[in-house]
Amino acid sequence: MKAWKHMVLLGTFLALAVAGVNPLQAQVRIKDLTYLQGIESQQLIGYGLVIGLNGTGDSKRTEFTTQSVVNMLQRFGVNVPRDRMKIRNVAAVMVTAELPPYSRIGDRLPVTVSSLGDAKSLEGGVLLLTPLANAEGKVVATAQGPLSVGGFSVETTGGGGVRQNYTLVGRIPQGAIIQAENNSPFQLSDTLRFSLKEKDVTTAIRIVQAINQRFGDSLAFVTQLHSVAVRIPPQFQDPAARYAFLSEIEQIEVKPDVRARVVINERTGTVVVGGNVKVLPAAISHGNLSVEIQSEPIVSQPAPFSQGKTVVVPNTNATVYQDEGKVVTIGSATTVQEVAQALNLLGLTPRDIVAVLQALKEAGSLQADLIVM
Repeated sequence: MKAWKHMVLLGTFLALAVAGVNPLQAQVRIKDLTYLQGIESQQLIGYGLVIGLNGTGDSKRTEFTTQSVVNMLQRFGVNVPRDRMKIRNVAAVMVTAELPPYSRIGDRLPVTVSSLGDAKSLEGGVLLLTPLANAEGKVVATAQGPLSVGGFSVETTGGGGVRQNYTLVGRIPQGAIIQAENNSPFQLSDTLRFSLKEKDVTTAIRIVQAINQRFGDSLAFVTQLHSVAVRIPPQFQDPAARYAFLSEIEQIEVKPDVRARVVINERTGTVVVGGNVKVLPAAISHGNLSVEIQSEPIVSQPAPFSQGKTVVVPNTNATVYQDEGKVVTIGSATTVQEVAQALNLLGLTPRDIVAVLQALKEAGSLQADLIVM
C-alpha cells in the first residue's frame, strides 16, 4: 500500500510538472524570444532603512544600522548618544529595481527590499526615502513606502514560533519614482538586430525562415549563433512605418528549439523534466537503509564498602532496517511520459528521484542537462 502511494504521488508530481508541455509544438512570438539590440534596461540599487517593525529589526550587533539611524536623526536636528539607542524596530536593507528603457520622469517602478543585517522579519515595515543609483553612481529614482512580504513570522519567548513564507525580502509595488529619464541614444536604422534570450542557432534559423516567409523576401539572416539581422524593406523606410514593421516582426510566431533539461531542487525535492529528455537503456536498483540508535542511561552502583562512586553509564543499541531492494530494467525512453513510467516502477518518492536522476546522469543514460538548484 505504501509503495502504491509513492507511485501515485510520483506520477501526479511529474504529470503536473510537464502536463501538456511540448516545446516542439508551442508557438512563441519573436517578441518573447528576443530583444532588440540597443534598447537595454538599467539595474538600480540603493541602501535604506525599514522602520515600524514589531521588535524584529536589527540588533545592536549590526553597527551600520545604528550608525545609519544616528546619521538620519542628525539630519533632522536630533542628537542621540549612540550607546543609548535601541533599534529593534529598524532594519538596514538593500533596495533593488530595474529601470526600463525610455522611462520618463514621474513613472513608477516596483522595488525589492532585502534585509542586510540580522533582522528576524520585515513584516509590517515601511521603507524610508531611499535614493536608487545606476552602475555609474547616478541617482535616477527614489523609493519609499510600506512593504509587502507575503507571509508572517511569530516567535515566542520560549524560542518557538510559527513562520509562513520568507519574511526577510519584500516588495513595494510601484514604490519607486523615476527622477531622471533613461533615454539612451537609439534610432531604428536600416537593419534591425535581434538577440535571442535563449542562445540557440536552431531557433535563430527558424526565426529567419518565419520572417522571410511572412514578407516573401530574404530580409532576415543569422549574423551570429544568437543574433538575427533584418533589413527594412523600401516600403517601410518612412520613420513611422519602421515602427509598424518592427511591431509586425515581433508578432510573428515560431517554434523555438529547447535543450533537454532536468531541473531538480534538493532542498524541496522538486523535479521538473523537460519535454526533450531521453533515457537510454539502464538497470536501476534502489533500496532504503535506515539506522536507528537508542541510548538509555543505566546507573552503576559500586559494591558495598568498596569506596567506589555511583556513575551513569549510557547503554546504546543500534538497529538496522533495510527495505527489500528492487531492480528495474528500463528500455529507451523518448518521451516525458515514458521517463515517468520508468521511474514509477521503483515506487520512489520525489526526493528519491533526485538521487536516481543524478546516478543516471553519471552512468551516461540520462540524455539531458542536469541542473541542480
